[in-house]
Amino acid sequence: MAQLNEIRGRLALITGASGGIGAACARQLAQRGVHLALTYSSNLAAITALVDELKSQYASLRISFHQVDVTSAQQIQDMFSQIDKEHGHRPDILVSNAGYGKRIPQVWDISLEEFDYTINVNLRASFILVKGVVEHMKAQRWGRIVFMSSIAGYGGGINGCHYAASKGGMTGMMRNLSTRLAEYNVSVNDVAPAMIGDTGMIPNAQAIPKVAAGIPLGRLGTPEEVANVVSMLITTGYMTGQSLLLAGGLK
Repeated sequence: MAQLNEIRGRLALITGASGGIGAACARQLAQRGVHLALTYSSNLAAITALVDELKSQYASLRISFHQVDVTSAQQIQDMFSQIDKEHGHRPDILVSNAGYGKRIPQVWDISLEEFDYTINVNLRASFILVKGVVEHMKAQRWGRIVFMSSIAGYGGGINGCHYAASKGGMTGMMRNLSTRLAEYNVSVNDVAPAMIGDTGMIPNAQAIPKVAAGIPLGRLGTPEEVANVVSMLITTGYMTGQSLLLAGGLK
């Protein structure tokens, strides 16, 4: 049974991997011997530095990186074609982490364009990514899918309803997929963080002490702590259909 959760030699696709949570996930999976396909939207310097760091530490791993605007279905398809060429097959593990959230708390201030863009990045892209990996996972009867949701998906957090809808939609999609894909030994879960530092979601250093004061644990979470949960889900195939809140005691 041990090989059910053996991930060494598998291929993981991590979107939004140039920094923060995505980069932390890449480091943890590389440490476990997982080949990587990493996406970034604009920060070429950061993704190049990460790939160089990982290649120098883990010379035997295949690591590719791809510039993708996840609002574009065509760019996602092109990325899958590149992955097919560079790795020889589709990903065994999907970490749909690329996200967007412009902090606009009140519905009357949220434009329709802002709503659509947020849904496209956070929810629609995850759907397209699943479509790109699921046939391969089904065929080999093994796969792991992890979405990056948020405390906002439960109605909390500091953002508006556009962001809450995009993240709540991910959790609904995850729960449905988990029931449909279990027979193929594909687990589907999400991690719902709140108040994680070094991700760009909390705008400035001055705001951090004030934000941290409202968290029962009295501090921000770290990208590594989120990656710990992602790694746990990837190595625990018996857990599926779960949304794990990682929020320092916030409800």
